[in-house]
Amino acid sequence: MSDLFIIRALFIALIAISAFFLTPFGLNSGPAAAVGLVLGLAIVLFEVRVKEISLKRLIGAAAGSVMGIFGAYLISLVLRQALPQNITTVPFLQLGILLLMTYVGLIVGANKGDMLNLAAFGGVFGSEKVQKHSFKILDTSVIIDGRIADIAETGFLDGSLVIPQFVLRELQLVADSGDSMKRNRGRRGLDILQRVQKMTELHVQIVEDDFPQVREVDMKLIELAKLYSCKIVTNDFNLNKVAQLHGVDVLNINELANALKPVVLPGETMRVFILKEGKEYNQGVAYLDDGTMVVVDNAKRMISKTIDIAVTSVLQTTAGKMIFGRYDDRVHAVHDRHGEPRVERGGAPAHRESAPSQAGAGAAPPPE
Repeated sequence: MSDLFIIRALFIALIAISAFFLTPFGLNSGPAAAVGLVLGLAIVLFEVRVKEISLKRLIGAAAGSVMGIFGAYLISLVLRQALPQNITTVPFLQLGILLLMTYVGLIVGANKGDMLNLAAFGGVFGSEKVQKHSFKILDTSVIIDGRIADIAETGFLDGSLVIPQFVLRELQLVADSGDSMKRNRGRRGLDILQRVQKMTELHVQIVEDDFPQVREVDMKLIELAKLYSCKIVTNDFNLNKVAQLHGVDVLNINELANALKPVVLPGETMRVFILKEGKEYNQGVAYLDDGTMVVVDNAKRMISKTIDIAVTSVLQTTAGKMIFGRYDDRVHAVHDRHGEPRVERGGAPAHRESAPSQAGAGAAPPPE
């Protein structure tokens, strides 16, 4: 860092000394040296800023500025032919258009440069490490779901969230639906997008890329993800499977929620509400707050009661998690609606109360 600081100081001093002796713009030596000093500082500041910009942004800015200059040149030719040559404002208009087009091309190219796929250039820019999965495309279902905003607030999402224009159109169609339920879901999705866009630590980008030859929105998402080598964030089971068949990585919110469920191990005790009879003999069925089914042996006669059970096994499937347990009236307690042990068998407490596990404590029956 010290060597770089010395080089920059020498560069600024060299420009200031050159301006002092060459006196540009007809200035005296003193003012010319001051102009050279300011110019040197501006160049060094520009160099520091450019060094922090990614290669994609630099390529996009360079391409955008070149296209802007070319467009300004064509407009200048039209002005030269359309306006009389004796008008003194023609050179000013040409210069103004040149500056405007160059500036707009530079800014737009830099902003869109992040979407460049440098791998398509055959390794020409292989010296810079390409962040393949820095972009995450949001599906309509995950926007309406709303949990993506909570996840983003925790800081677990990095990179940029990409919202395709065709997803916004689909979301707007849902919000304008004649069905009140669909209309509320669409408006909820728009509110979630506004909430995400207001997060200063998160970059949200709306892209105009579309695939007119593809009709289904899900396939458009897959094609866009393949084009920019990024991931799709969704909670649509079918889109998840189809995207995996096309080699596209998917972040499934439902899978994340299942991974964060409390872990229940065989041998632990949990408290459940027996809702109905099971398929097998003398079985009862309960549900946890998150909808997980709990199948309990020896609990048929405990329907509509809250009891403690011992977990025997846990089965994890693609459709969700199932817990199997056993009720033993010699060990486990029966509770009333307030969680207190019920009094049975001639006024004595029914059973010894065992400590419920954290996963099943306070489990209530789901609405029928």
